[in-house]
Amino acid sequence: MKKILSFFAVLVSLNCLAQCDGNRYLNYIFSDVQVTSDVPYGQNLKNNGTSQILLCDVYQPVGDNVMNRPAVIVAHGGFFLSGSKTGADVVPICERLAKMGYVAISMEYRLGVTITANLAGPMTEAVMRGVQDGKAAVRFLRKTVAVDGNPYNIDPNEIYIAGSSAGGYIALHMAYLDEMAELPAYVNTSNPGLAGELEGESGNPGYPSDVKAIVNICGAIGDTAWIHAGDEPALLFHGTNDQTVPYGSAMQYAFGVAPVVEVDGSNSINEKMDQIGLEHCFEIYEGLDHVPHMTNAAILDTTMSIMSNFLTHHICSIPLDCTYRTITVGTEELSAQEEDLLVYPNPASSNVFISSNDLKQIEVYNMTGAMVKTEFNVNRMEVSNLPNGFYVFRLTTSKGKTNKKVLIQH
Repeated sequence: MKKILSFFAVLVSLNCLAQCDGNRYLNYIFSDVQVTSDVPYGQNLKNNGTSQILLCDVYQPVGDNVMNRPAVIVAHGGFFLSGSKTGADVVPICERLAKMGYVAISMEYRLGVTITANLAGPMTEAVMRGVQDGKAAVRFLRKTVAVDGNPYNIDPNEIYIAGSSAGGYIALHMAYLDEMAELPAYVNTSNPGLAGELEGESGNPGYPSDVKAIVNICGAIGDTAWIHAGDEPALLFHGTNDQTVPYGSAMQYAFGVAPVVEVDGSNSINEKMDQIGLEHCFEIYEGLDHVPHMTNAAILDTTMSIMSNFLTHHICSIPLDCTYRTITVGTEELSAQEEDLLVYPNPASSNVFISSNDLKQIEVYNMTGAMVKTEFNVNRMEVSNLPNGFYVFRLTTSKGKTNKKVLIQH
């Protein structure tokens, strides 16, 4: 069994390498998206002491044949009082990520703020509950890989968190609030739903909750002093005329009138990351208000363009590009009919044949991920000089690409 699992892990790694072709994860290569709604990922107490089952919606590209895809968890906004995993600030992002080949997860989290004369404590506690839920969602994804047979075909090493407004608060604090000692003294962790320190008790214990990088859309952090060299890279978006969450360092107001606590917005975060040399991108929405991608199609396009640049940099180790790039539309993966291309014989000893009149290229990868052979415009690949073992044949036609596993046995 250990040998089988080891082989599977290597094959998954190989597939991940083959995905990075300069198209997938950057462009809209799928036309349809499948949504699995109301998937339970955890449970915990709300601020009023009642229990809440935590749900998420999973977005996947229809017709995808890749086994290990990067996953992006997306948290909605709403000032920790409202908002939804089906909100207009997150659904367009999840749909577009899925069309690029990602698995996108729109997560709900515990809402509710105890209204008191001093809102600093209750609001910060609401952020902490969101962080605990976000960490439980990450652990849930890794649990589905380890225990449930990887039903969403994700790579547990390629998990990212993105958030809009309050969701941006969650993403930032998940990455940079990493010690209980950093919590302000006015946070009362004995209040309902705050047990378990920063990891919390929202579910799926025993699995890591770290993410590879974060995306913050118009959120803020309690203190940039929590950000250190070597922390997770970040992509930041913020409008200079944001009337809801400060662009720089300023007082956060509730309902536009009630002062809560001073926070550090994206511009201050950018300055801190510049100072310590932490890799990041910062896209400034000049003159715009809060979460402009909800109502402005051009801003949504810009957001998705730079987000895909940033994520693909981390997935595929391509150079970091923080600028706008036109997203193309087209199908990269083969249709269901074309996935049935016949590759024979299998096992093969001297030659491998492919039954297609439209074959443009054959790439052959060994189980270390190295490409060992390539041919153009042929239907036959000589393999007599390859050592025995499993190989992945990456086949390109005019309709796209697909992978076929072949055993070479002389």
